[in-house]
Amino acid sequence: MASNKKYWQSVEELNENSSIVETLRNNEFVEEIPTDEFLGNEEAMSSSSTSRRDFLKYVGFSTAAASLAACEGPVIKSIPYVVQPEEIIPGVADYYATTIADGFDFANILIKTREGRPIKVENNRMPGSGISANARVYGSVLSLYDSMRLKQPMIASKPASWEEVDTRVKAGLAEAANGGQVVLLTNTMASPSTDKLIAEFGAKYPNFKHVVYDAVSSSEALDAYEAVYGERALANYDFSQADVIVAVGADFLGDWQGGGYDAGYANKRIPKQGKMSKHIQIEANLTLSGSNADKRIPLTVTQQKYALVHLYNAVTGSSVSAPAINEKYAAEVKKAAQQLKAAGSKGVVVTGIDDVNAQLVVLAINAALQSEAFKPAEARYTRKGNVKEVAQLVNDMKAGNVSTLIMSGVNPVYTLPNGADFAEALKKVKLSVAFSMKEDETASKATIAAAAPHYLESWGDVVITKGTYSIMQPTIRPLFKTRQLQDALLAWSGNSQSYYDYLKASSSAWFSGKSWNQLVHDGISVSETAPSVTAAGADFGGAASELSKAKTAGDFELVLYTKTGMGDGQQANNPWLQEFPDPITRVSWDNYVTVAKADAAKLGLENYNVANGGLNGSYATIEVNGVKLENVPVIIQPGQAIGTIGVALGYGREAAMKKEMQVGVNAYKLYANFNSLQGAKISKGNGDHEFACLQLQKTLMGRGDIIKETTLEIFNTKNASEWNEQPQVSLDHKEVAATSVDLWESFDRTVGHHFNLSIDLNACTGCGACVIACHAENNVPVVGKSEVRRSRDMHWLRIDRYYSSEDTFAGDVELKENTSGLMDSIETFGAMEDPAENPQVAFQPVFCQHCNHAPCETVCPVAATSHGRQGQNHMAYNRCVGTRYCANNCPYKVRRFNWFLYNKNSEFDYHMNDDLGRMVLNPDVNVRSRGVMEKCSLCIQMTQATILNAKREGRPVAKDEFYTACSEACGSGALVFGDINNSEDTVTKLKEDDRMYHLLEHVGTQPNVFFQVKVRNT
Repeated sequence: MASNKKYWQSVEELNENSSIVETLRNNEFVEEIPTDEFLGNEEAMSSSSTSRRDFLKYVGFSTAAASLAACEGPVIKSIPYVVQPEEIIPGVADYYATTIADGFDFANILIKTREGRPIKVENNRMPGSGISANARVYGSVLSLYDSMRLKQPMIASKPASWEEVDTRVKAGLAEAANGGQVVLLTNTMASPSTDKLIAEFGAKYPNFKHVVYDAVSSSEALDAYEAVYGERALANYDFSQADVIVAVGADFLGDWQGGGYDAGYANKRIPKQGKMSKHIQIEANLTLSGSNADKRIPLTVTQQKYALVHLYNAVTGSSVSAPAINEKYAAEVKKAAQQLKAAGSKGVVVTGIDDVNAQLVVLAINAALQSEAFKPAEARYTRKGNVKEVAQLVNDMKAGNVSTLIMSGVNPVYTLPNGADFAEALKKVKLSVAFSMKEDETASKATIAAAAPHYLESWGDVVITKGTYSIMQPTIRPLFKTRQLQDALLAWSGNSQSYYDYLKASSSAWFSGKSWNQLVHDGISVSETAPSVTAAGADFGGAASELSKAKTAGDFELVLYTKTGMGDGQQANNPWLQEFPDPITRVSWDNYVTVAKADAAKLGLENYNVANGGLNGSYATIEVNGVKLENVPVIIQPGQAIGTIGVALGYGREAAMKKEMQVGVNAYKLYANFNSLQGAKISKGNGDHEFACLQLQKTLMGRGDIIKETTLEIFNTKNASEWNEQPQVSLDHKEVAATSVDLWESFDRTVGHHFNLSIDLNACTGCGACVIACHAENNVPVVGKSEVRRSRDMHWLRIDRYYSSEDTFAGDVELKENTSGLMDSIETFGAMEDPAENPQVAFQPVFCQHCNHAPCETVCPVAATSHGRQGQNHMAYNRCVGTRYCANNCPYKVRRFNWFLYNKNSEFDYHMNDDLGRMVLNPDVNVRSRGVMEKCSLCIQMTQATILNAKREGRPVAKDEFYTACSEACGSGALVFGDINNSEDTVTKLKEDDRMYHLLEHVGTQPNVFFQVKVRNT
């Protein structure tokens, strides 16, 4: 029954004619609260005795008032399609198959587009797609929207039209036809149609040369393969066929030979029927491959060459004399040789040493083993550069013999060790044309800077491996007045045909069994005929003999390498990749010199942490053949071979770069003779460098329940309860399983979908592709070096990297368990903070664990974070008032607080600060504002899209149809996402596996993310 009672706020309401009745009725506060006057006056604030409670009242009121005012949003006028394209449905993503081939990275990929905008890269799972996307490939979509791109061609640094360019170039070529040398200098394109076009173009000129130049050379490996198999290519490998892998100076889980080996490698690293491969890594710098190895042997490059000779003798039965290996590791090298020989056809050896003799010796070892993992017939064309021809070109330019030089996909002024000489020699070339996306170091010095399109605006074809044929197609209309090299060559040779027509007409010569439309749809075609190759004789014994004569040059051996995030430096203006933390050092926004702890002590080099948690380090000067690189920051790197130092290439760029991205030093200056090994001197510099390091805790300090691991022997011979011990807690003075004790009542989760994510620590290589994929999918902001240094990075997904303090993690646990007494504990745990000289390494991806009993949810005063029926922990950004209680209560430390507004803010001048850069943003995900908490959502927009797609098609969701950005990006298959209420999903079976465990299970949070125990084949 309704109440008829009436209540008054004031007696004035009894008088209907009262002047204040309307005010009382519509306004909560009769008098305006002077919040601006009070909160905006610093003197008043400092002298006030206002309590914290009163202050929060003021802030609470002003926040509420601002929220109400915000309801009146700006009017954005939109023009709808006059005629809507059939292929575009607003709100629905379209996917296009294409291929990236930028001279350094090659992969078959899918491009996700929204309303005509490419916004994300995904892997193409079609048969024959051998190389999965890495972090740089995922980041490449942002490079499309780089505001520093050339908008049109430039002649003598002034804007010009393509008609003016054509006139100038045709005149120069006509002059060169009378005897001048015409040179086309390109990166490795691996494009058969382009090779055909270049041959037709060059036939018009008597002195034409096509020189292929790779910034990071594999010329020695190419020379060796060519000597044995008669073709300039690289041998391929399938690590899923190997039981014993011995890698000598080859980071095959990184950028070695173009990468993409992690899927085959991980396939054999997950223990099945009690078996897994054994991986032995011999190297100087600590790499991704070395971090994942069962046995890592740190040796100088010279010692690595001796080790190869010992392996050659053991496998082939030869007796080439070689100097002794470092006494500390000689027995381990001998054991590796014995294990390799015993493996026979199930063994394989790879090397990344820039020495043709080392490469020949490896080919001989694999041939002698009849290695099933060695695939010379399925040759890779990801590297084609010839350093001798590049050196000859520079000499010809200096002599004034080159009349016309056309460059594409190269930046020799930056990447050549004698870049300054190239720049001077360029002045002697009558006409120089540089096809480049930017007015970079070389394009700015060329006669013509020809604005080149991004690969997502281009047509092309690529043969990554022999027997496959891939298509590159545009996924967006060109943003600027750009032109492909191929279209230009056609125009300059008098051919009116477009490159698209030329490609379509000539492509049938390289693929069969598919129509052109089907080929473009699939992105790849695989030959029905298995590729073959014939080996020629070579003096392998002579190569081994030459290898044994290697001598150390210089005080230290400098080993140049490429970082997982930056590669050869093409995408140095990409903020996603600059902020990407290096998987090994966890440092972003920098390159540095890595030094062993023992060598650092001798040189007086140090790293230390400051009060705000930042990492600082000494500066050093490196000298190679009289060339000095000054003010190089120092990182003391566990696992670095004593007597060696390492520096990453790809940094130190300045031309066509935003100021914030001009970081690091240019190590290409030390890349003499295109050899990654250099004799060097190193000395301490002045001052200290401030690093942006995301992880200062280097070791686990015996916390064996964070990363659980065991050996293959124990895994095979003992109960899971021994190597995957379940945590116990005390209940009524009795030890019971932690999972049996709970503060909350659970509800039925078997109805509908319930999402879980499995992470296999055996398959995770730490590559970080998932980190950049998450950035792209979820509009994660870039905050810059200064904020990262303050531990304010916004990555939703981090990959923790831990070193062992003893030689192994098992040794750490044993040391911890044998510690007793206060003083013993203090001394022991203090020592355990320092990594071993050659530690074991473990990687662990960590993000929101989406706990069923989440501690963050119980402490949020405004219910901004809550649990969903499908197992995801939700964030309602509009409710969040930024108390950060949830971050304090999270045992996994996975929540990120927006300290500032990172969108449309000139203080954070990255992609979100300009209209072009914001084109990459995913419209399905909110762009968060200042003062709110954010974290992993298990890509709820993707799971809902899958459900709605199945509903629209009138079917249930298929097996393993659900995926997240990180699980899709994981080329090794370490991350598996799915619905545990579907008994067919792979994740359901993984949850029942004996290796399954939850992170910090004793806390009782009941996560929906779980891990698989790491097994080492020691």
